Amino acid sequence: MSLVQQGVPAGGPAEPLRSRRTAPRLRAAGLLAALLLLLVIAVLSISVGARSIPFTTVLHGLFAPDGTENAVIVQDYRLTRTLLGLAVGAGLGLAGALMQALTRNPLADPGLLGIESGASAAVVAGIGLFHVTTLAGYVWFALAGAALTATAVYTLGTAGRSAASPIRLVLAGTAVNASLIAGISTLTFLDRDSFATLRTWSVGTLAGRSDAVLLQVTPFLLTGIVLALALAGPLNALALGDDIGSALGARPARTRVLGAVAVALLCGAATAAVGPIGFVGLIVPHAVRLVTGPDQRWLLAYCLVLSPALLLGADVLGRILVRPDELAVGIVTAALGAPVLVALVRRRKVPQL
Repeated sequence: MSLVQQGVPAGGPAEPLRSRRTAPRLRAAGLLAALLLLLVIAVLSISVGARSIPFTTVLHGLFAPDGTENAVIVQDYRLTRTLLGLAVGAGLGLAGALMQALTRNPLADPGLLGIESGASAAVVAGIGLFHVTTLAGYVWFALAGAALTATAVYTLGTAGRSAASPIRLVLAGTAVNASLIAGISTLTFLDRDSFATLRTWSVGTLAGRSDAVLLQVTPFLLTGIVLALALAGPLNALALGDDIGSALGARPARTRVLGAVAVALLCGAATAAVGPIGFVGLIVPHAVRLVTGPDQRWLLAYCLVLSPALLLGADVLGRILVRPDELAVGIVTAALGAPVLVALVRRRKVPQL
């Protein structure tokens, strides 16, 4: 009896196999499209600013600088700003995806759970109490603040007899965040130097950062990015549960520790460089899962590309909306991310990862 006679459509058994072969190709094509989108947005970031510069002049200043004012603007300001946006955006997006995978919490985000505020509070403490004046010092304080805050939020969110839930972790993050903001306000009120420093990056901005800032935070961001990508396989195994993950060769404790180290590196370095920028790590992973599903290998790769695209796109939008002035990128990402958070919370049931 043929397959058609048995009620099985012709080619039916081959369809799942064909789908399994097609899916990686579609994801690879999507990743290539994301790379092209990032390239376009990066070009816009270099081309658009308070001063209107013809595109041919931008290209000339980029590849054949001649020392003119326009060439200096392109090389020393816009190019540095764009490269910093690429590095920070990738770090924040990967940190958000890692946090969501490690905590099984779809609402996890470095800003939402107070980790960026923890890094900011540590930097302010370093300025006000220890008189730290260099970015190299800021970075170490920011890394320590991010790590301590992440530990505190997770401990509070999982304390008690009931199991941890996304809402409990968000509430714990909100409580810690409020306490940190109060501490920051107190320190800056007592120390004018701390207030002056905090004011430059309290809402998060890519503007006014020199190439020295980029060079100092790049090693931390690169280390965190490499570590995050290396954890994709173990995170996929742990998604099946600790017992099955261990049977597949993953080490749950080591994976969580290394993941926490990666999050601290990414959030601490990004916050030290540009200040707290929220919602990038929340928006991008949720959008990416619509294409990649839960596979962390594809998810992290897409986040690595689309997170800087979102951050640079928000930065360009901030320059255009109130031109010749500009909005800080942290304000723009907050305006974009708040509706996403409301939509996620208003679901009948917050999805578990």
